[in-house]
Amino acid sequence: MVWLGTIVTALVTIDPHLFGTIAGERGQQRLLNGIITLILFFTVLFANFAEAIAEGRGKAQADALRSTRSDTMARKILADGSIESVSSTSLGRGDRVKLVAGDVIPADGEVIEGIGSVDESAITGESAPVLKQPGTDIASSVTGGTRLLSDELTVRIAQDPGQGFIDRMISLVEGAERTKTPNEIALTVLLAVLTQVFLIVVATIPSIGNYIASFLDTSLGPAVADTFRAGSSIAILISLLVALIPTTIGGLLSAIGIAGMDRVAQFNVIATSGRAVEACGDVNTLLLDKTGTITLGNRLADEFIPANGHNLEELARVCLAASLFDETPEGRSIVALARNLGANLDIDGQPGEGVPFSARTRMSGTDRDGEEYRKGAVEAIKGFVRSRGGSVPASLDQARERVSRLGGTPLAVCRGNDIYGVIYLKDIVKPGLKERFDQLRRMGVRTIMLTGDNQITASVIAAEAGVDDFIAEATPEDKIEVIRREQSQGKLVAMTGDGTNDAPALAQANVGVAMNSGTQAAKEAANMVDLDSDPTKLIDLVTIGKQLLITRGALTTFSVANDIAKYFAIIPTIFAAAGIGPLNIMGLKSAQSAIVSALIYNALIIPVLIPLALKGVQFRPLTADQLLRRNILIYGVGGMIAPFIAIKIIDEIISAIGLR
Repeated sequence: MVWLGTIVTALVTIDPHLFGTIAGERGQQRLLNGIITLILFFTVLFANFAEAIAEGRGKAQADALRSTRSDTMARKILADGSIESVSSTSLGRGDRVKLVAGDVIPADGEVIEGIGSVDESAITGESAPVLKQPGTDIASSVTGGTRLLSDELTVRIAQDPGQGFIDRMISLVEGAERTKTPNEIALTVLLAVLTQVFLIVVATIPSIGNYIASFLDTSLGPAVADTFRAGSSIAILISLLVALIPTTIGGLLSAIGIAGMDRVAQFNVIATSGRAVEACGDVNTLLLDKTGTITLGNRLADEFIPANGHNLEELARVCLAASLFDETPEGRSIVALARNLGANLDIDGQPGEGVPFSARTRMSGTDRDGEEYRKGAVEAIKGFVRSRGGSVPASLDQARERVSRLGGTPLAVCRGNDIYGVIYLKDIVKPGLKERFDQLRRMGVRTIMLTGDNQITASVIAAEAGVDDFIAEATPEDKIEVIRREQSQGKLVAMTGDGTNDAPALAQANVGVAMNSGTQAAKEAANMVDLDSDPTKLIDLVTIGKQLLITRGALTTFSVANDIAKYFAIIPTIFAAAGIGPLNIMGLKSAQSAIVSALIYNALIIPVLIPLALKGVQFRPLTADQLLRRNILIYGVGGMIAPFIAIKIIDEIISAIGLR
């Protein structure tokens, strides 16, 4: 609407009487119309400038990502086992490629053979290489554009050309999929209604003006009537409309949304849409995994606690046997502690066969010399022992309770149907989390910790971390159940995940943040991807989302307050000659100068607010009612006062230089 008004005022600058004869000298009208056209032009320019700055940041990030994507040659493994050199753009889902040290990984895929270190700095910014190997959800996923640093890998391609992770990231940060969020749509409707109201006000002014002018013609003389008619010229009416309609927030609305996605990107998180960022601000419930999110994640074996009549030496030997094939930090720490206690195994012959950990069985171990060595969750080991005809001693529960009260994780250990004792894995809660959870609580966000630990351990960790609730002995299915339960109560839920078994829950959650180190299924199900694979960022994302909503609300409040103030500043000056001059409390010189002053203020306030729109309003962990009161006080009252002061100053300047 503003650009259309600019065109019309440009036309009446060329011919002031284009839409009918008006009072006043042609040269004076042309000057006034020219000034109005120039101000309107800068209003459009400033509004576009705000969005251009925000989009420019996204395009710069897209260019950086695009530089990592290149058309490389790949060694494609054919059906007969031979290798053919092909372009990476010709690879499709299901193709297998051979990679050697120094190769750029041609496309997203899954490692099916080999082991090697991959440089993912082009994606994550982290220089430390990442070990990739088959057989696990996390370590088997590779991203196109990253580089293999050592050894050899065979990779199965998971995406067709143009659909890889980097391609989707480029599309997202460039704004190709930028759509209005529900809140933006609602705000746009509000602005449209306000525009219609002020349009009706302005449209009725000429008819009212003609009636009043005819009255003034007989009562106060033609000179006064002509002065009044001059205030109803087409250029003045357009200026009045532009000054009154909410152009400020209209010009900044897109910039606020784009800047929100940009702030998320600065945290090294890619959002699929502005809707995802905005949803973070509306989140009521956070689901947080204990390991890696609330605790440091590297649980280490601190002590072996014998049970069932066994001594420490026997327990250490069984712990060593059960952990021979466990390459996790916990497994390696168990092996180290067992060997420090003197445990040793004769592995000259067959070392046995490893049994990997499963989220369903919740245990791992070794099958060796006809014996089954297992370690895992206490309840899982109890079930395993009973299934082999064994019994569970009371000393096992005593050892578990002792570890749980220390806030550690107990792992039961058995050989066949004989329980040997408990491993104490020490958990360390990340520093500073309790204060952050307190902030979230003040904002009305409820935190729920999910853990595979037993009730006692979970309660100790939950109390130390300061979460609102916890779910012990949780399975992947429990996540979806909790999400659905919270959503059925009208709450918005956010969670993090990295494995294929997390994909359904990530898709169900209102905000699902997948780790970049996670599987392709998890990344496709989520609406955000954390390139640093740091689950604690979920807390930061909630803060960013709330800051986005607060910024939009604050600037909307300021803009609407501005419009109301400008209305009561300008309208009395237009009808001053009709006997309502006393309402011109600011003493503005004339209707023309008042409208032009408001128009200048209207144009200048946009670039003044651009830094605030891009950076965001300062965030404070307050409740919704407290934030509303704060916004009304600062941006509502401030939005009413600022136009009165600025318009008065500009009006005095215009009068001083003789442009009344």
